[in-house]
Amino acid sequence: MFLQPKNGELRMNHTLRTLLLSSVPFAAIVLSGPVAAQSLEGVKLVEDGKLTYGVAASFAPFEYVLDGKLTGFDIDFIQALSERLKVEPSAMNMEFKGLIPALQGGRIDIINSAMYINPTRSEQVDFVPYLKIGNNVMIQAGNPKGITGRDDTICGKTVAVTLGGISESQARADNDRCTKAGHGAVTVLTLPTAQDSALSLSQGRADANYESTPGAVMALEKMPGVFEIAGEPFEMDTQIGIATPKGATELQAALASAIKAMAEDGSYQALIAKYKLPASVSLFD
Repeated sequence: MFLQPKNGELRMNHTLRTLLLSSVPFAAIVLSGPVAAQSLEGVKLVEDGKLTYGVAASFAPFEYVLDGKLTGFDIDFIQALSERLKVEPSAMNMEFKGLIPALQGGRIDIINSAMYINPTRSEQVDFVPYLKIGNNVMIQAGNPKGITGRDDTICGKTVAVTLGGISESQARADNDRCTKAGHGAVTVLTLPTAQDSALSLSQGRADANYESTPGAVMALEKMPGVFEIAGEPFEMDTQIGIATPKGATELQAALASAIKAMAEDGSYQALIAKYKLPASVSLFD
């Protein structure tokens, strides 16, 4: 089953929402080899001198809005990359599901929004990877539904997910697995943002939600006693990347070069530490 929230339900518990928001074969360029010249000279951009990027600022700690401003790992990351590429970053904040259409339609130069790289997306865009992360099953504190992880205990439960995100694909796969095994179906509650998913879990509208490993750590730290993690992390080698139009090789090479330069001067690792991401997210030894 796939459910959408009823009007008005997500207006509840504004304190929790505020805490969440204020807390935090693929076609991809390989980040290896010597650092090339970092330049966007000759690359056609939406606006000269600016790197216009699409972002769905609802996925802490990567991108979210705090005191009316975009913040998070990806926001600092694109600022550092833009400085190296001698352009000004210009954000277009939108719903996650609109990011790829905006890129394909020429409204933005890149997508900078912790986008998980998967085969379906790689048919539509190319990627420059910059981190690898996993996912956790997040449940209510005290585990009232007896969920032990992404196993058969998730069958027959309601899982809150971000519409169009990797968590929706994961929950759909679990629903298929559960129904084929003769267990109860997974009810997939699709919501606009990761914060909405966590909110629905706290309210008991969902039994679990699938959260990135950094996001889960952030939620537990900022809201002790509200959530807990069930079972072990899964899909720990999932890469996230900056998405570019198909075939934009010069743009991809410049971005990859700037990322590698950040790793070599230590600023990449400093950003990982700043946002308390586990060291395992790094693509560099």
